[in-house]
Amino acid sequence: MLPIITLRNVGSAAIAVGLLVAVLTLGTSTDRPFVLAVLLVLVGTGLRLEAAIRARNVPGRGGADR
Repeated sequence: MLPIITLRNVGSAAIAVGLLVAVLTLGTSTDRPFVLAVLLVLVGTGLRLEAAIRARNVPGRGGADR
């Protein structure tokens, strides 16, 4: 269960950092910070999805045993 929580936390942190990078670089004229922000948000979303899928397969969590 610890890897599931860790994946979820890392995913949440990646999404938060990506959104923070996007907000802080709104005044720049280059697109590079936004590319980094999009990649961070996509990686964070993927990690959160993977954690949700793994949690679904753990007995006692999710809808697999209901």
